[in-house]
Amino acid sequence: MTTDTRPKVRPANRRGAARLAAVQALYQMEITGGDLDDIIAEFESFRLGSEIDGEQYREADALFFRQIVSGVVRDQRALDPAIDAALTVGWPLPRIDALLRAILRGGAFELAERRDIPPPVVISEYIDVARAFYEGDVPPMVNAVLDTLARRLRPAVSGDDG
Repeated sequence: MTTDTRPKVRPANRRGAARLAAVQALYQMEITGGDLDDIIAEFESFRLGSEIDGEQYREADALFFRQIVSGVVRDQRALDPAIDAALTVGWPLPRIDALLRAILRGGAFELAERRDIPPPVVISEYIDVARAFYEGDVPPMVNAVLDTLARRLRPAVSGDDG
C-alpha cells in the first residue's frame, strides 16, 4: 500500500475559487496578450462555476475575482519590483515562469491592497493555489516570498517593527 505524502489541498471556498481563477486569468493575459475586459468577461461568462471539458469549476466570488485581476493589472508596475526584491538573489521575476508570476502577483496585490484580509490567510490561500499547479519547492517558495512581502508591506500586522 502506497501512501500519498503530498500536502493535501483544501477545497476552495468562493474566495479561494476566485483566487485560482484570477491566477489563471492573469496567466492567460500574459501568455496571449489578451485585453483585461475581454479576459474578465470570458471568465465570468464561461469559467466561474461552469463545467469545461467535463470538469466542474467551483462557484467563485466574481467581484473578488475582478478586484484581484484588475488590481494586479493596475498596480503591476509597483508589485513587480516588490516581488523581485523578495525573491532569492539571482532569480529575478522575469526568470520565473508566467504561472508562478501570476500567483505571486495575486498574493502581492492582496497583501498590498486588501488590508481587511490577514496576511496569514492571503499567504495560505496562495500556497494552496501554487499546490494546484506545482509540487516540490514551489509552494514553500511562494510561502517565503509572500511572507517577506507581508513583513515589508504590513509590518505592524506581521509583528515586524520595520
